[in-house]
Amino acid sequence: MTKAFDAAAQQALLESRAEQALLLAKHLGADACEVGASVDQGIGISVREGEVESVELSRDQGIAVTVYLRGHKGSASSTDASDASIREVVEKAMAIALYTGEDPAAGLADAELMATDLPDLDVHHPWSLSTEQAVELALACEAAGRAESGIRQSEGASLSSGEGVRVYANSHGFLGSQRGSRHSLSCMLIAEDEGGMQRDYDYTSARNPRDLLAAEEVGKRAAERTLRRLGAQRPATGRLPVLFDATVASGLVGHLMSAIAGGALYRQASFLCDRLGEPLFPDWFSLGERPMERGAMASSPFDNDGVQTRDNVFIEAGRLASYMLSAYSARRLGMQTTGNAGGARNLRITAPLESREALLSRMGRGVLVTELMGQGVNGVTGDYSRGAAGFWVENGEIQHPVEEFTIAGNLEAMFKGLVGVGSDIDTRGSIHTGSWLIDEMTVAGS
Repeated sequence: MTKAFDAAAQQALLESRAEQALLLAKHLGADACEVGASVDQGIGISVREGEVESVELSRDQGIAVTVYLRGHKGSASSTDASDASIREVVEKAMAIALYTGEDPAAGLADAELMATDLPDLDVHHPWSLSTEQAVELALACEAAGRAESGIRQSEGASLSSGEGVRVYANSHGFLGSQRGSRHSLSCMLIAEDEGGMQRDYDYTSARNPRDLLAAEEVGKRAAERTLRRLGAQRPATGRLPVLFDATVASGLVGHLMSAIAGGALYRQASFLCDRLGEPLFPDWFSLGERPMERGAMASSPFDNDGVQTRDNVFIEAGRLASYMLSAYSARRLGMQTTGNAGGARNLRITAPLESREALLSRMGRGVLVTELMGQGVNGVTGDYSRGAAGFWVENGEIQHPVEEFTIAGNLEAMFKGLVGVGSDIDTRGSIHTGSWLIDEMTVAGS
């Protein structure tokens, strides 16, 4: 592997460089300045059919400077954080600011909003893993999947492990830094029978390597997911209930958050403009974020503006309770920042949860979707149309796999038509949710 990553030393170095850039910007006449700096180091292993395909040792760093000069904004960045490069970046940002248009909404977030509670959120867990050990784990993962009867070949297994430091500072005197880590292991397999071949995968991901599933378990789960797709047919066309598996239901949450993001709102590019307080979901459904949750995938005590993060409720008892705003988008909308520069952090659903079996029973006849394809989502109108694969359900029981069909609807109608949320919560990402049962969508198959 590359030389050991000294997170403490890197943090101190980045903080020093950020302060250096702020001082230089002030010296050159900037009214205000903000600096973001980061460094990451990691290893990535790919194996296929029992052989090592690639070993990638990476180290990335960067510094970005934004200056504000009499209502004008200039930004510049570099992957070189040397003293000479910092001066060059600041000078470029100053030069750019001379040519940009004046923007009354531009500027730092208000000083009184800067984060003061900066606890250790338990998100930094380095993995002392040699290249040889990483290769062994990836090979073991793939071998476990390939050993399952019916698996024809492998598309490979991959392991990645990385850690890093990010720093944000501005001329209010705020300086925040955070160390973090992320580790994952995945496997993709191909199964074949007389009807043809099918492909699927599984993965595990965590901040702490001790929270990862065993390599063999990931391989076996990948094989199970792949084998169950054999014999897929095209479903009947019609208006049917659709159960979004937990692995794809998080995408529906993502579409909601995109629609309430400040950037989309002030551009009038969202179907949820001017909808605060209106009902969007059933009254038993609420959605919020928990950015200070210890050990979670997106935890941070400050946002990309340096603003203190906080628990926000975006959907409360079915109603749109809050937009997701940065300092800039809030000014454009005449509102207050919600501490969401950089997005939402650790989205969690509050709702009565039902088992997968209970949701299937409530569905009766319809489609369970486990894979989505294409980008057919219109954020302006909310129209939704995606290619899909999954399983046909009859009398509340899974009958056979289905593929080569589309599901279509409108996000607002889908949200209002949410019938139930599953207890099969997928916790691998920053959005935790179980399966979603939607009352009716257009399914276009055979």
